Amino acid sequence: MGGSRSQVNKAHKSRFSSKASRQVHKTSRIDKSRISKPERNVTKGARAARIQRSKMVRDQKRAALLKEKRASSASTSPPRVIVLFGLSASVNLDALEKDLLTLLSPEGTKATSATVASPDYKLRAMVLKAPHGDLLTCMEMAKVADLIAFVATASSLCEEDMSVFHVDSFGSQCLSVFRSIGLPSTALLIRDLPLEPRRKQELKKMCLSSLASEFPEDCKFYPADTKDELHKFLWLFKEQRLTVPHWRNQRPFLMAQEVGLVNDDSNPGKCTLILSGYLRARSLSINQLVHLSGTGDFQLCKIDLLKDPFPLNAKKGPELMDSDELHDLQAIRSLVPDPLKQEPLLVENIPDPLAGEQTWPTEAEMAEADRIHKQKEQKKKILPRGTSDYQAAWIVDDTDEEVSGSEAEEDDGMVLDEEENGFSGPEGSNYSDLDEDHAVSLNLRNSDDETEADTAMTEGENLTREQIEDEIRKIKDAHAEDEEYPDEVDTPFDVPARKRFAKYRGMKSFRTSSWDPKESLPPEYARIFAFDNFARTRKHVLSKALDMDQGAKEDCVPVGSYIRIFIKEVQVDVASKLSILAKTSPVLACGLFQHESKMSVMHFSIRKHDSYSAPIKAKETLTFHVGFRQFIARPIFSSDNMNSDKHKMERFLHAGRFSIASVYAPISFPPLPLIVLKCEQGEGSPTAVAAVGSLKSIDPDRIILKKIILTGYPQRVSKLKATVRYMFHNPEDVRWFKPVEVWTKCGRRGRVKEPVGTHGALKCTFDGVVQQHDTVCMSLYKRVYPKWPEQRFPVLDR
Repeated sequence: MGGSRSQVNKAHKSRFSSKASRQVHKTSRIDKSRISKPERNVTKGARAARIQRSKMVRDQKRAALLKEKRASSASTSPPRVIVLFGLSASVNLDALEKDLLTLLSPEGTKATSATVASPDYKLRAMVLKAPHGDLLTCMEMAKVADLIAFVATASSLCEEDMSVFHVDSFGSQCLSVFRSIGLPSTALLIRDLPLEPRRKQELKKMCLSSLASEFPEDCKFYPADTKDELHKFLWLFKEQRLTVPHWRNQRPFLMAQEVGLVNDDSNPGKCTLILSGYLRARSLSINQLVHLSGTGDFQLCKIDLLKDPFPLNAKKGPELMDSDELHDLQAIRSLVPDPLKQEPLLVENIPDPLAGEQTWPTEAEMAEADRIHKQKEQKKKILPRGTSDYQAAWIVDDTDEEVSGSEAEEDDGMVLDEEENGFSGPEGSNYSDLDEDHAVSLNLRNSDDETEADTAMTEGENLTREQIEDEIRKIKDAHAEDEEYPDEVDTPFDVPARKRFAKYRGMKSFRTSSWDPKESLPPEYARIFAFDNFARTRKHVLSKALDMDQGAKEDCVPVGSYIRIFIKEVQVDVASKLSILAKTSPVLACGLFQHESKMSVMHFSIRKHDSYSAPIKAKETLTFHVGFRQFIARPIFSSDNMNSDKHKMERFLHAGRFSIASVYAPISFPPLPLIVLKCEQGEGSPTAVAAVGSLKSIDPDRIILKKIILTGYPQRVSKLKATVRYMFHNPEDVRWFKPVEVWTKCGRRGRVKEPVGTHGALKCTFDGVVQQHDTVCMSLYKRVYPKWPEQRFPVLDR
């Protein structure tokens, strides 16, 4: 009864195949202890190496965290900076500052200094209040803050919606700027809450729901009316692990608590500026250069290591010190620079006027020239007279029509070395990108209507200049709806196009055509510096700074020290302004890395600020805040093409997207944030935030091209050929721009064949049928550069 149709029952499913196998998965206690030991379980090989490396990384992170915690709680660390920022003008920061200082130091509230050492909290702190409406001062305070305490008041509830806390326009603007700079640790203090517990809790929840989206996720909300509430805030702040932006920990900086100056009799108009304060972030070398915020880069002539004026474990108890007592502190140790090791204050390169002079060639150069000459002789393509290999890259190989030597000598096309016009621009007909079928059709298909077009062009020969301008205006108005081509320019009547557009050239392909980055550089490029390998130089400079910070060197002062630095050769009027400014705003001095005083071409990734609606034109004077540094620049804007080494210039900074701003500026090593300020026209006008971004790269060889489009309009059309007018106004210009490709707005591409008549009309051949209403265009390009700023650093007029 068997066979293929016999019944097959499902096998019995059991966890164990037999009773004996039930105990296999169980292990004895001895075996368990043997398995739990990692040295017996881990075998040699890649897995063991991975486990060992993971353990090493964990230990390093644990040690670094423990070291940071010990350093932050030690008495040698600098005082923590608390910046009080009111979200609206109705917030009373004076009362809050007084309450905090009273709580930290009940016996020293009579002093004027905002720094206090509190043994009760085991905390040293500096309390600063940001002036509402002063954008520059708020920015400088945010750069040095260890904690930004945003203050909201319950009396600022919106009248329309009582459940929303009000943040005015200045508060919103500063919030966005702080985010761009990099927010440190944050907290939100709520003032003027009612005494009733239920109503107080409701308002706190309203504040949390309406303002939570404006701040980071780890931002804590504290009521700050009573002494107990402020005590809780300070105790949690003391235990909190503070976070600061990464760029701020890379450079040593000092926020001056005392500013003075000493006149230099040997150098009239200059003086020595004296700044006293705590050194933060990194160790500072006496041989380093320093940047004085808003003023410039300087050398140090002396550093005094002073006794800490605010010791945490003082015997006589907490107190605040007056400015006279700070000034009279005695120096424990003094450092003077070593002339052999001190970084030179080199800003611009000294151009050599004889650098381009011809010298007698060496034997190696002559052998190289012979080799190149033999390679040229082997080339089949015959080029116009005076054309180099670089220029020949834009000359099309015409395999169908061989050009003889005599024809090349009589060629009237674009020859780069033509002395008559000084033209260094367009070469190369760009129709080589056409398909092979189209190229064949351009050469083989002829029309019998060419003579008719020639005679028809004589109709426009007798028009006056005014009549031609009126006709061009009418055609322009008919095409006014087409806004896809903002680069269109009109060819002038009084200046030949070959002279007006002498610096422009045509390209076969914007993406693949070659452009020598060292060709025809402006005179400003002789004054700047460039890196052979920027990434390698940056790595070397940062590692050198890290070694200086970790090693105990005699020419360095450690972090947390109270020091007095002497900055030499500062202008007297600038030093006087700084001494007055120090009473209301922090005066910052930051150490510079090697090469950071030298000028180069810097590129920033930038976008227009949401609150700024006015147009920002290229080469407009703007103030750049890059980290701790400030300088004036005149940038040009360009697109960021990832798949090409050439980038198109943008005439304006467009809203809603990122662009690249290129400027002449002192070298800085990324990452660094960028805030662009623009002073509105008119006396007393406020400074507005125009754009934000970050430093991207330093590269003088970045090619930025300005594009223009010359337009013409078909007068006679015969299948693939057309007679175009109003692109040029004389036949010499047509012959000059003959090698450049032409295209139409409807998608046709072609080449210029010959001029027609005496008024600049031209014959063109295309790869398809041309419509009568179409527009013929010619694209030309030239390389552009940023403008050298007349003034490098902003005037201190705050």
